[in-house]
Amino acid sequence: MSILEIAKKILPEGAICDHCMGRQFANLSTGLTNDERGRAVKLVLAMEADRLSKDEDDKSLLERLAPSSRNARYSLKDFTKNDEQCWVCLGIFEKLEEWADRAVKVVEGIEYSTFVVGTKISGLLSENEEILWAESGTTYGEPIKSELNREVGKLIAAKTGKEVDIKNPDVVFTLDIAKEVVYAQIRSLYIAGRYRKFVRGIPQTRWPCRNCKGRGCEKCNQTGQQYPESVDELIRGPVIRATGGNDTRFHGSGREDIDALMLGTGRPFVVEALSPKIRTIDVAAIQEEINVESSGKIEVEGLKLVSKDLIHKLKSSKADKVYKLKVTFSDPVTENTLRLAAEKLTGSQIEQRTPVRVSHRRADLVRKRKVHSVELLEYNAEYSIFKVDCQGGLYVKELVSGDENRTSPSLTGIIGAQARVEELDVIDVKIDI
Repeated sequence: MSILEIAKKILPEGAICDHCMGRQFANLSTGLTNDERGRAVKLVLAMEADRLSKDEDDKSLLERLAPSSRNARYSLKDFTKNDEQCWVCLGIFEKLEEWADRAVKVVEGIEYSTFVVGTKISGLLSENEEILWAESGTTYGEPIKSELNREVGKLIAAKTGKEVDIKNPDVVFTLDIAKEVVYAQIRSLYIAGRYRKFVRGIPQTRWPCRNCKGRGCEKCNQTGQQYPESVDELIRGPVIRATGGNDTRFHGSGREDIDALMLGTGRPFVVEALSPKIRTIDVAAIQEEINVESSGKIEVEGLKLVSKDLIHKLKSSKADKVYKLKVTFSDPVTENTLRLAAEKLTGSQIEQRTPVRVSHRRADLVRKRKVHSVELLEYNAEYSIFKVDCQGGLYVKELVSGDENRTSPSLTGIIGAQARVEELDVIDVKIDI
């Protein structure tokens, strides 16, 4: 079907603006805007109508083509009907400046360099467009949403000097046509580093109070938290102040028990600053502020801005870990017995059924993990210190205790006396960030 044949089917439906006419041929001829296409199509229609008006044999065709037959000659004006509102878009393309101004206003005071525009179309506009496509039979058109996104985007760029970035924008504007408002979603900032934790009893992330589920009660002093502070919260404050964000989200490379220390090289993490108002930040200053305010409880180092992709790497990677364990025994055990046990565990494959202590939140499975090495560092009558280098995902406390024979082999099983981890320190998490 030719362009003119499609256009002739469109005209009887009612007044239509240049944008909506041209959008039906958006995939034809690059370098033109839809309103330019629409105006060109209408010009050709006017010329065709003028030609038919001179041919007495084509009067019936003329009646179908032209908006009026009162004149002997037809001009572009006869096909634009500027005094009538476009029935397809309801005049929205006359208000592009208003939509751009709303978008610019909603991000006042927010630092950004790139953006993209999306549109939540109203039901009426969507219905009108479906009717037009069905009647015209066009196969060259584009959705009205696409044109609105593009044209409002051009105006925002001109007003602000910012650039459109479809893949990774700092701001996503959403035009809600039905409500006549613009929403802005601000892309998070991601700061990576490593943390060391020097105090036991501090969890990695915020724990909602078990009693009130985070709502606040007497047991948690109305804080909504099970514990008064966490690594997450000790990092959160300086990041919020530096970015102007409304909150943070913590992403760690695994996690240590609340009673464990995180020493050595530290644990990799990414802190996500949500809805930041400031994107140009001094990470060195943030790092210093965190370390000062934490009062020796934690220490962070190597802070740097990263992409969101690093979070997936942290979450999906089973990083090998090195632990230092303080172990006690139910019965006296000789140093030689412990050294022989360490040798037997070195290089072994461990089969672990999900430990009793985490069975309420993890599937009951048998997991196989490798122990790279076990070394006895210190021995005395009261306790012994071991260094364990193992595959990520190994429950090292159960490697020692045996967990009622759910872990095999184990230190307890080898020495024939119940062994128990009294203190656990993580001294290395083997992953690069």
